[in-house]
Amino acid sequence: MEQRTNVTEFVLLGLTQSLQGQKILFVVFLFIYIVTIVGNLLIVMTVAISPTLDSPMYFFLGCLSFMDAIYSTTVTPNMIMDLLHEKKTISFQACMSQLFIGHLFAGAEILLLLVMAYDRYLAICKPLHYLMIMNQQTCILLLLLVWVAGFLHAVVQLLFVYNLPFCGPNVIDNFICDMYPLLKLACTDTYVIGISVVANDGAVCVVIFVLLFISYGVILHSLKSLSQEGRRKALSTCGYHITVVVLFFVPCMFMYVRPPSTLPIDKSFTVFCTVITPMLNPLIYTLRNGEMKSAMKRLWIRRRK
Repeated sequence: MEQRTNVTEFVLLGLTQSLQGQKILFVVFLFIYIVTIVGNLLIVMTVAISPTLDSPMYFFLGCLSFMDAIYSTTVTPNMIMDLLHEKKTISFQACMSQLFIGHLFAGAEILLLLVMAYDRYLAICKPLHYLMIMNQQTCILLLLLVWVAGFLHAVVQLLFVYNLPFCGPNVIDNFICDMYPLLKLACTDTYVIGISVVANDGAVCVVIFVLLFISYGVILHSLKSLSQEGRRKALSTCGYHITVVVLFFVPCMFMYVRPPSTLPIDKSFTVFCTVITPMLNPLIYTLRNGEMKSAMKRLWIRRRK
């Protein structure tokens, strides 16, 4: 414990050392963050208010948008403010908090995507039993399990690093606090912990990614029994679900399904996971979903009156 207190803050190198580049990134990421918050909260509000979006699919979509808004907020505002400062520092406690909250929402979102795939499987493959199985109680129970699992995942991450001795240096070559950069700074052998991180993060990403694609494979295989209109609607719904899954899981697997190490490209993938994907999700779900667009138009017309 005494060793660890030698480091009370970490220095973040950020995305670039160029002052001109930092100014450009400030404008870009500020715009992205505004679009992310507005887009996701608009979906949450639309699902909560619109009586036509009362199905489990939209309930989970609203929860996903809420998670994206909070997940982005744990990282992006701090990164934007750092772009205005020459020296970017974060206290030890703030670093641990960012690590915990980031993994809490990322872990919960990964499991929520699995729940959404299960919901689509029941809706398309078991339509007669769908509403009986996916009732309000089941939806709330599944959401509770998602949060509990995300919390346990985040606690494990925090326990891995919180009591490690950090006695210097304290420079993180990234714009956030994450597992591998922190393990690299610990002044002790972290090989076993690194392998545990791979088993925890990497295995979770791979297993759930495989389960998701198996479930969507089963769904697509079952489409031949549907009418042409039903097949078109199911393909549209599954299409944007699969798009979101690929955008989220591919960077995740690249960062964690490998021997513990830090690579220069990690920062780009971290930006994609924490900043870009939360912005793209509402765009994907609204632009390719007729019901969502119609509900938003009705709400807009109602507010103008």
